[in-house]
Amino acid sequence: MAKVKAQDVDFNNLGFEYLDLPYRYQATFKDGKWQDKGLVAESNVVINEDSPALHYGQAAFEGLKAYRTKDDQIQLFRPDQNAQRLQNSCERMLMPQVPTDMFIDAAKQVVKANEDFVPPYGNGATLYLRPIIMGVGGIIGVHPAQEYIFRIFAMPVGNYFKGGLTPTNFTTSQYDRAAHKGTGQSKVGGNYAASLMPGEQAHKNGFSDCVYLDPVNHEKIEEVGSANFFGITKDGTFVTPKSPSILPSVTKYSLLYLAEHELNMPTEQGDVYVNDLDRFAEAGACGTAAVISPIGGLEHNGNLHVFYSETEVGPVTKKLYDILTGIQFGDRKGPDGWIEVVK
Repeated sequence: MAKVKAQDVDFNNLGFEYLDLPYRYQATFKDGKWQDKGLVAESNVVINEDSPALHYGQAAFEGLKAYRTKDDQIQLFRPDQNAQRLQNSCERMLMPQVPTDMFIDAAKQVVKANEDFVPPYGNGATLYLRPIIMGVGGIIGVHPAQEYIFRIFAMPVGNYFKGGLTPTNFTTSQYDRAAHKGTGQSKVGGNYAASLMPGEQAHKNGFSDCVYLDPVNHEKIEEVGSANFFGITKDGTFVTPKSPSILPSVTKYSLLYLAEHELNMPTEQGDVYVNDLDRFAEAGACGTAAVISPIGGLEHNGNLHVFYSETEVGPVTKKLYDILTGIQFGDRKGPDGWIEVVK
């Protein structure tokens, strides 16, 4: 794939697709330490055929964004939280952790090196960063790798779900995304591989994605495709599911904070029963890629439950979206420590 040039990118019509930008960051872990750290131009990664990442899924990844502000500053949103989540994933997968300062420095280097690809302020597009760590070479048995590659690459993106802040419909899935005592809280490839078939089935049936229920009894909402679920109850409480198999979303925890401290709403993390959706006036999916995607309706067992509207965004969802994106794009001040400026 040829390297893309910034002048050839239509920043006003971006999807969520890979582009081969000029630079990415790479480091190698061997002999007990991270080394060979820095920017590289080559987008291909050469690894041995016996790498545990290929056979046994010993790999993890992250997703975060860089935002251009009105005064042409570029900033990252809570990258320390992505670093922490990657560290948790690495611990679960028996991989060496990437220190927070190394993670943030690497992200800043990639953004700075590809600065021309950070979309202009005002069109809602961002520069998406994909950190990944993988176990490579020298192991054919079911054991942790002895060496690892950490890499961050980037691409300008638009909305993850078509339509952006427009309600779309979802459907529950008979399949499980992850087991309660499995790797659901880790951002690892196996969770996403398991979601490919049910997601494709949902798309074929006219839905944006599927909603996964708890893997024990299939009674409680867990995740919305690759995003977290939230609901606004009719009495004004912000509710998200709590489960050992849900990936802890940086966006979700940011919304929990903003709902409580900016909108003075009560918040709750707990069980969300799929047969008790009448308690919610609004609902949505949230995540780094999705930001907030309002859920117009949720189909379950052939019945479509409509929340606020299939065509209009609910007022609380809109307020939360405006506050969150206002902080991300530098239009309003966020809590201390939420923004890292790329200098």
